[in-house]
Amino acid sequence: MKEKREAHIVTLGVQAVVLAPNGHVLLIEHRYRPGWHFPGGGVEHAETVDVALARELEEETGIRPTSEPKLVGFYAHFDEFPGDHIALYRVVDWVQARPFKPGLEIANCAFFALNALPTSTTRATRARLDELFHHAPLSAHW
Repeated sequence: MKEKREAHIVTLGVQAVVLAPNGHVLLIEHRYRPGWHFPGGGVEHAETVDVALARELEEETGIRPTSEPKLVGFYAHFDEFPGDHIALYRVVDWVQARPFKPGLEIANCAFFALNALPTSTTRATRARLDELFHHAPLSAHW
């Protein structure tokens, strides 16, 4: 008798650590969940991660990368969904393609100094910044 296997769904999201020339980092506030986060979102069907990242950055913040973003790593995001993963990128070359305008999804976006993050910056966002800039051990989990 053949063993029945469950279908396993894997989802992928992209997020970006966007840095200003002065070293400040871009964070966003959603309307549907609390705290400050990196900009990003889901990779759509038949979409590459680089296209998804560029699309999400422009949709959410008006920013367009002008050079290839650098992959930081992949993180399991199983607290949201058992098969969810996030690809985190670092973006240092960009232009403001259009002014930021709050919308249905994003309430606010702003650049912050690493030592002056909003108090409501999420634990995961702070952990990724610590990994990137303060030599904290890398985690496999978001």
